[in-house]
Amino acid sequence: MNSFTYDYPVRNYFGEGAMDQALDAEMGAMGKTVMLAYGGGSVKRTGVYGHVADKLTSAGKRVVDFGGIMPNPTYEKCQEGAALAREEQVDFILAVGGGSVFDCCKVVSAQAMLDEDIETFEHADGKMPSSFIPMGCIVTLSGTGAEQNNGAVITNEETHVKGAYLGAMPMWAALDPALTLTVPHAQFMSGAFDTLSHCMESYFGSPRGRNVTDDINLAIQRNVIRNMRIIADDDQNLDARSELVYDSAMAENGVLKIGKSTDFQAHMIQHQYGAYTHTNHGMGLAVIHPALYRHLAPEAPAQFARWAREVWGVDAKGKDDLTVALEGIDRLQTFIGEMGLPTSFAEMGSDASDETLHKVADTCVLTGGCAKKLERSEVFQILTECL
Repeated sequence: MNSFTYDYPVRNYFGEGAMDQALDAEMGAMGKTVMLAYGGGSVKRTGVYGHVADKLTSAGKRVVDFGGIMPNPTYEKCQEGAALAREEQVDFILAVGGGSVFDCCKVVSAQAMLDEDIETFEHADGKMPSSFIPMGCIVTLSGTGAEQNNGAVITNEETHVKGAYLGAMPMWAALDPALTLTVPHAQFMSGAFDTLSHCMESYFGSPRGRNVTDDINLAIQRNVIRNMRIIADDDQNLDARSELVYDSAMAENGVLKIGKSTDFQAHMIQHQYGAYTHTNHGMGLAVIHPALYRHLAPEAPAQFARWAREVWGVDAKGKDDLTVALEGIDRLQTFIGEMGLPTSFAEMGSDASDETLHKVADTCVLTGGCAKKLERSEVFQILTECL
């Protein structure tokens, strides 16, 4: 393993009733004015918004409403939230939803405290913000693990770049599995696959030999797969949902990255595909991963073979590592279809024209932790194999 220093600041409240437990415990530290941030109408339709707003107002808080955060949050939306936070002198941001809401609020938290544009500040000047409006997260859709870190993925619609920003680290997160029942089944399964993707992206980094971080990772991958299968048959199973909510947190709280240089090439390709097509993140990853891994496995056959054996139960007797690895990738693709997730861009109904795929290949980030140094032409080839 590589050398590392590990410190983890997010306070987690986990289990049924975690939302109220967190609010009751944290209310005194929120200040007078709280921005209540959320996405679409489901938070209001299911009563979650009303419940949270009532608790805030009953505690004497002034609530500033910031809704309409889209599934792929835009830079413009972040700027809108930051302007509102400054105007209303917000003391605390309470983000309710999933990764898109949390990512947007992280950037809002930082931008509201900056005099200059955060795009220029971070990406042109190479600086990192150091002052933030504090924030907390109530998870209604798990999968991204965004409540566990200070990274945000935001789409700049002017430049067609879906890129990374650093914003606030949430002070706390409420992980109540019952709240995930408020989102559609397909959306929940898409989020669960994002969790699996995060695990795989961390595992397939370097070093590629056996280590304790990867042993933990492979166990979590097995847990995700087992519980996704349970949810596929029994959508209301709270035990399985509980496991998947915590799997999501574990995938992005840093534990699976200790001592690792991660891969995340599939994420970088999907980010740019999403920037041009505005498609669902987890579903895009489900399409891209098998095609990408068939290109990477020959460069790290032992690492892929171990994953195939220990996650997918591939019988390696009498087979070389690459054969075992490719069988594991086939089982991943079969699993994706069994979970009702798309296995091609055609199934997603998304734009897969040569023009769009070339734009994605030409603009996506090529990661250093990837098992193979990809050329732009090979990224385009991978994308055509997703058709």
